[in-house]
Amino acid sequence: MKRKRLIFPSLIFLILAFIALFIWAWYELQIPVLHAQEGQYVEIPRGSTPDEIINRLGDLGIIRHGWLLRLYVRLSDSGSRLKAGEYRFPSPISSLEVLKKLQEGEQRLGRLTIIEGWTRWDIAAQLARIPELKLRSADEALSLMDDTRLIKDIDPDAKNLEGYLFPDTYSFPPDATPKLVIDTLVRRFRQVWGELTANNPVPPYRSPREVVTIASLVETEAKLPEERPLVASVIYNRLRRDIPLGIDSTVIYASKLAGRWKNDGKVYQSDIERDSPYNTRKVRGLPPGPVASPGARSLQAALNPAQTEYLYYVREPSRGDGAHNFYNSESEFQRGVQALRDWERSRNANVLATPAPSEGTFSQTQTQSSP
Repeated sequence: MKRKRLIFPSLIFLILAFIALFIWAWYELQIPVLHAQEGQYVEIPRGSTPDEIINRLGDLGIIRHGWLLRLYVRLSDSGSRLKAGEYRFPSPISSLEVLKKLQEGEQRLGRLTIIEGWTRWDIAAQLARIPELKLRSADEALSLMDDTRLIKDIDPDAKNLEGYLFPDTYSFPPDATPKLVIDTLVRRFRQVWGELTANNPVPPYRSPREVVTIASLVETEAKLPEERPLVASVIYNRLRRDIPLGIDSTVIYASKLAGRWKNDGKVYQSDIERDSPYNTRKVRGLPPGPVASPGARSLQAALNPAQTEYLYYVREPSRGDGAHNFYNSESEFQRGVQALRDWERSRNANVLATPAPSEGTFSQTQTQSSP
């Protein structure tokens, strides 16, 4: 009887001790741990055993009490679900959260940045520089950009994806294909376009293609966000009056299409004189399609331009941020041109900018005689 009285308290003590140990262990598995690996990729090689994975993470300070996590993995039979890959673990993070990430799997994401105003040639060249995409050349990417099925409802006349490859920063898994990347850029455009047109419908006298084309012109002309609606208003006003736009980005685009663009930052007389429906120095109206990838602010400006009577703009010489002065009349425009020329002469510019024809806006790109 006495022996039973001794066993009972001991049993109670053991049970309480086990409960306390269980509570402590559960608490330790859930408590977040600070570590120095935040933002860094940790590689878990294929074929690693659960013990090897836990030991590696313990050595890096991402988990503590590795023995405890090993015990939990064995008891829960979760070791077979741990996946190889490259992981980033936030700090702090608990052991159970680490285990969950290892079970879900994670792949290192490649980053791709598309700049506002880039053409499809620029984007194709950027894609060709990414080894993981295994493109033989930029031309291979360009050929994929001829598939317009994703935008047929927006632009049934599109021959390629110019203007619809949305400029943004993207993340992709390492096994992403060039087509997946290009489709992602187009779907991002569709998302932004849908959001913008929900509040600013396409004008009834313009097609979506024309609006995107105008947005691409705004993108290449306006450097400051606040000027985008003003530049858009100049474009609409000149179209309304049937005045040639005289925008250099269209001249450059025409030369690129002809395979004659020298890519030295200068517009040559031969570029200006080139016969092309894209050359708005020679033809009236809009070019046949977009000439670059417009961002959201340029799309917004094309959908909702400022209400002005402006027909011209000239770069403001006293500022170095790409600002413009806007004018209603040609006489004001010519005075602005002269002010810019005088300023450039005073700064000993190597090459003087040449104005567009009198009925056009002012060219901001240096113009040279053809060599």
